[in-house]
Amino acid sequence: MSGALTLANLGVWLINLDRAEARRATMAERLDALGLDWTRFRAVDGAAEADQLAGTYDGAAYARHMGQEILPGKIGCYHSHLGVWHALTDSDHAAALILEDDVMFHDDFLEALGTALAAADHWDTLRVCATRAKFPVTQAHLGRYRLNAYLGRFTGNGAYLVKRDVAERLLPGFLPMTRAFEYELGRYFAHDYRQFGLEPFPSHIEDSGESQIVGRANAGIRRLRGLRRLPYYGEKIGNYARRAAYLARTGRLRLAAT
Repeated sequence: MSGALTLANLGVWLINLDRAEARRATMAERLDALGLDWTRFRAVDGAAEADQLAGTYDGAAYARHMGQEILPGKIGCYHSHLGVWHALTDSDHAAALILEDDVMFHDDFLEALGTALAAADHWDTLRVCATRAKFPVTQAHLGRYRLNAYLGRFTGNGAYLVKRDVAERLLPGFLPMTRAFEYELGRYFAHDYRQFGLEPFPSHIEDSGESQIVGRANAGIRRLRGLRRLPYYGEKIGNYARRAAYLARTGRLRLAAT
């Protein structure tokens, strides 16, 4: 896919659990205020739909890669995002803006979105929100924004863009689930695509410390202990080298001219 994108060929999906009615109402107000034409995607409830999801994930591999036990909410989150990707591939939209239901839009969100769509030749997936964005490597300057690759951890599913042809290509390799979605999405070196971020980010997550997946202050996370965490640390360290090698091989391990 080449050329600029526009709002006319962009699908906007909001991932939202049936029980999260207050979040849905709040996000409806925020999205309507932006004037975006959006569709609610019924989020997969990992606990309630456990039987249907059995066999779609590898709990032992997840523990090795993530250093913690897999949670039903993580499984549901993973399948929710893949579900939107399937909806995108079945649609006439050239790309999707995928949102979780705890996103706060900054005053420049529409400006940033327009900038991102106009520069669609430069990315395959593009985060416009992040929880971590470590060691950026600037690829291009787009007006007052920077298009960045990242040598370090780059996480967060709150708001991102993905092209339809990219989603279609990546979907088969995203199952079975062996990592949290944001970490699998961050493995651009394994899946061979251009994953960047647009900074300064025009949105952020605001959940008041109450995650629907891991509870308040991450209380629901069950981390592995002792030597069982060593594979996780090994992968975490090794990913720095993998990211650097991939960016170097593809000619992206450089700073863009100002």
